[in-house]
Amino acid sequence: MQDNATEVTAAGIARLAGVGRAAVSNWRRRHADFPKPVGGTETSPSFALAEVESWLRDQGKLAEVPLRERVWQQLSGHPEGPVTALTHAGCVLLLIHDRPTVWLDASAGSDARLAAMLPGALEEVLAPRFGAAAAVNTSDAVNSPGAVNTSPSVSPRAALHTPLGPELLPSVPLLRGAAELAAELGARQTFEFLLGRHLDANPRQYTLTPADLAGLMADLAGPARTVLDPACGTGALLRAVTARADQELYAQDSAPELAALTALRLALQTRAHVHGATGDTLRADAHPELRADAVLCHPPFNERNWGHDELAYDARWEYGFPARTESELAWVQHALARLKDGGTAVLLMPPAAASRRSGRRIRADLLRRGALRAVVALPVGAAPPYNIPLHLWVLRRPEKAPAQPEVLLADTGQFATEGRGGPDWREVREAVLDAWRAFDRAGTLQERPGLARALPVIDLLDDDVDLAPARHLPPATAADGAEALTAVRERLGETLRLTTDLTPLPADTAQPARWPLTTVGELARGGALVMRTGGNGGHARVPVLTDHDVIAGTAPSGTLPESDEEAVLVEPGDVVVPVLGGGSMARVIDDASGGAALGRSLVLLRPDPTALDPWFLAGFLRGTANNRQASSYASTATRLDVRRLQLPRLPLDEQRRYGARFRTLDEFERALRHAGRLGNQLVRGMYDGLTDGTVAPD
Repeated sequence: MQDNATEVTAAGIARLAGVGRAAVSNWRRRHADFPKPVGGTETSPSFALAEVESWLRDQGKLAEVPLRERVWQQLSGHPEGPVTALTHAGCVLLLIHDRPTVWLDASAGSDARLAAMLPGALEEVLAPRFGAAAAVNTSDAVNSPGAVNTSPSVSPRAALHTPLGPELLPSVPLLRGAAELAAELGARQTFEFLLGRHLDANPRQYTLTPADLAGLMADLAGPARTVLDPACGTGALLRAVTARADQELYAQDSAPELAALTALRLALQTRAHVHGATGDTLRADAHPELRADAVLCHPPFNERNWGHDELAYDARWEYGFPARTESELAWVQHALARLKDGGTAVLLMPPAAASRRSGRRIRADLLRRGALRAVVALPVGAAPPYNIPLHLWVLRRPEKAPAQPEVLLADTGQFATEGRGGPDWREVREAVLDAWRAFDRAGTLQERPGLARALPVIDLLDDDVDLAPARHLPPATAADGAEALTAVRERLGETLRLTTDLTPLPADTAQPARWPLTTVGELARGGALVMRTGGNGGHARVPVLTDHDVIAGTAPSGTLPESDEEAVLVEPGDVVVPVLGGGSMARVIDDASGGAALGRSLVLLRPDPTALDPWFLAGFLRGTANNRQASSYASTATRLDVRRLQLPRLPLDEQRRYGARFRTLDEFERALRHAGRLGNQLVRGMYDGLTDGTVAPD
């Protein structure tokens, strides 16, 4: 009966059966015995998972539900919500990880017996891993892992409590499924799979710290036995810390569900002792006596309601009372207050925190007393929000004031890459750690043009105390301006010569050919190609090919909102056509773009290689007359009906002959774009060289 409480959407049914959502809609219309909705809305109904599975099996449409999919559907459709379900599953997975024989004994009986036995078994695991606080107030509803802390000034609480039998009973089918999946994948991998799926399904609900960035922050902090993350989120920063059995990991977050999930995540990954707490860190610090070796923090940005009015006389403001608009500087000082002398803190900061006038006095005192050791500007796209270059602040609680303090400023913006794939993390990591370690050893650093330099603090103590690295780092062209421009000029010349070679020779004047024609629609009906349209949802980790990418010839750069709708993934050899704008464009997908999701306003054509050459198809689809006869007008936009596009009926050998020439034209087009970029680079370099004196006017 409990399994019937799990609900599944139409998209989930489609995923279970391996079909599209349209097929599920047809089943609902054509089969009177299809399960009736049990929840959801009129436009997005939900169905009982057990009833759906039974119907699919009776119809021969489902031999066996994939175990991963079944467990995920049980979690996402849990009557108490996915967060509560994920927390219960995490507790049981920790039990399986630490005491597998106890789980085997408890799960051997009925669901009711399992639910009754689990609290005692879980308490024996949770209390040693998280402290006695994990077992207290088990009947207090506000301590439920899924509960929301509506009072920001309430005292901190333990991140986890031992759930009671009645709480666990609705979760028993999920727990059995999770245990079965753990036998296949392992307990830690199972929890990571379920948590990752939940985060991907709710991308706007959580602000995540990318794993590469978390690893860089942990490396900057260095080896540490006690580590604190006062705004732990999903635990990415503490997971990046080198795991040791004698480590003490402290985590706190104002969202109870995040604190609970982080505690479970860390306990499944390491044997370190985990101190998890929920509560507003600035108003109700759970670890006021802690003096940690390291603090790692990705604080919330631009918070106005951080406790400015209540905390005016707090002892943590050693470097000045932060303004209401300077919540990030409150987190900086909280981190310093929780460090032991000589301990290191690394915080992810918005770039505005380095230059806002309201924070200049605190920045000045951090510099004078040697607490702020480095400011590193990250490339655009390193972490959300992806459109701005965030900063890393490296701080150290000073044991004594340095005589002539310097601060390291570094800018890694040159390692940004196109699209949403993130920066070149290997280059960022190598450049930042090399500069930081050299500076940390010597207290200074020989200038690395365009990348890093150490500045005396006195040089920054002006009216603005602006710490933005870009304002203090000269461009790299100062060291090799003339030579670099010469190299760019030579590359431009080579590219322009290449475009000359690729330009097709003038064709002899001839009458237009009179081929027998067919349409894309006819080819699709005959099976010579498959036609798909771009969706409205996808997977948060898959880059999306947009219509702009197709037109500009660039790498996939877009995103789509997360949804249960299955994304259409492009493959090498596919032909992609934009349907809006009225231009004649088609692109053959190469290996570099393969695997991306198809974005909105795009149509994918997947030709059968035994019947159609993809370059022949793409080339004829780009004809201006062809596009004109297949276009229509909707309001003020021109829309292309791809099914009406025409191409000649030619043998495959003849198609390939045309395809080879179309491919040459595509290379010619790419070479022209590359020449344009090189020309812009040459002009920019000339302006920079003339204005900084590295290039003479003559």
